[in-house]
Amino acid sequence: MCLGVRDAIMELGQTLPIWSIIPFAGMLLSIAVFPLVKAEWWEKHQLLVSLAWALLFLVPFLFAYGAEATAEQLAEVVIGDYVPFIVLLMGLYVVAGGIHVGGTIAGTTRNNVVILLIGSFLASWVGTTGAAMLLIRPLLRANLWRKHRAHVVVFFIFLVANAGGCLTPLGDPPLFLGYLRGVPFFWTLQHIWPLLLVNTVLLIGLFVAVDRFFTRREPRESREKLELMARADDRVPIHLQGWHNLFFLLIIIAGVILNGLIPQLETFIDAETGRTFGVDVFGAHIGLEYVAQISLICLAMILSWLTTSTDDRSRNNFEWAPIAEVARLFIGIFVTMIPALAILRAHGGSLGLDSPLGFFWATGALSSFLDNSPTYVVFLTTAGALGTDAAGAVVTTTGTVDPSILLAISAGAVFMGAVTYIGNAPNFMVKSIAEGAGVKMPSFFGYIGWALAFLIPVFVVDSLLFFL
Repeated sequence: MCLGVRDAIMELGQTLPIWSIIPFAGMLLSIAVFPLVKAEWWEKHQLLVSLAWALLFLVPFLFAYGAEATAEQLAEVVIGDYVPFIVLLMGLYVVAGGIHVGGTIAGTTRNNVVILLIGSFLASWVGTTGAAMLLIRPLLRANLWRKHRAHVVVFFIFLVANAGGCLTPLGDPPLFLGYLRGVPFFWTLQHIWPLLLVNTVLLIGLFVAVDRFFTRREPRESREKLELMARADDRVPIHLQGWHNLFFLLIIIAGVILNGLIPQLETFIDAETGRTFGVDVFGAHIGLEYVAQISLICLAMILSWLTTSTDDRSRNNFEWAPIAEVARLFIGIFVTMIPALAILRAHGGSLGLDSPLGFFWATGALSSFLDNSPTYVVFLTTAGALGTDAAGAVVTTTGTVDPSILLAISAGAVFMGAVTYIGNAPNFMVKSIAEGAGVKMPSFFGYIGWALAFLIPVFVVDSLLFFL
């Protein structure tokens, strides 16, 4: 984001009234309520609802601030944020959707735990979206015998689609934005692993208890199906089909890394502007790093689509509906949250936050409903403004940040993205894929109930052990 746009957003945050966030609240309520009261209508009109709430914000904003300011805000959120966001998700979805994990996997508690642990490890290296898209389908197939299986998907979202991505900037977008602002690439790996270890042990323990509870309540015929899966003589060994897509996954990772690397190389910096060579579109900078990332991701996606057999994708029950739903809903979310983020940027420093505990819960609470990437940046900026002379302080472009506060911001943004379906994009995609496989997933508020019951106690333990 260029300095002029950032200053404009700060000024907007000072002048926008608090009621300007009503369209954002309406967007969230639509996601929560319509699937319950008008499910079929909602499936057909998601984009219409998203655009309606976006216009409810944009039209008054246009009259109050003028065409230029409106164009700048739209360009920043659509070109600067939404396009890279959806292209990355689509690339990972298409590439991971071409990798079929074949073989007979019986969905026992032990095997489910193994899949959850593998996914949690992979998430930090191929992204939460990549790990989730790679493993959600084998997990669903393994648990086809169950009548009660929504809890398996819920814990998959907790661990693989969120917490597992905390170790590197490749894992989750907030950490990548921290990397772009000077946080060393391996800083989170060195400091956050004890939190991940504690959270993983606690959540796996809770999952085992919940899974055994539901297993005992499975009908007799369901348990008999599991026994047949476990004992069958014709069991197929676990194997990968479409494995060449792993190479395309590496291309996507390279694109993400280049996005952070290019702005650090003087060769690509325009001496007059201090930014990478590129063009500005209504204030949104499209630099070489932007073009490199988008181009490599699109290349990987196209090559994956052309070189992967239809059979491999059909074995994965690949369909466009999950990524299309994310694209339709998140355009409304990104546009309507403009005033919420502007107000937060303007007043974040006056929230009275000066402790790791406060930053952990404030960052996490807002990351649950706002996009966790800009929320992370807001609180990183707030922490940088505080300054510090603590040992191990991290020097960033936003200022020098106390390491305990940086840890709190990082953990809050990544871990608490699991509290709602919209806290992190993979959450919605996993939900959509599971529902397509016949799993009756919790409603928007029902899922929050699961998070309150199982995640919040874990976060309280985090607070007591790491942030007091």
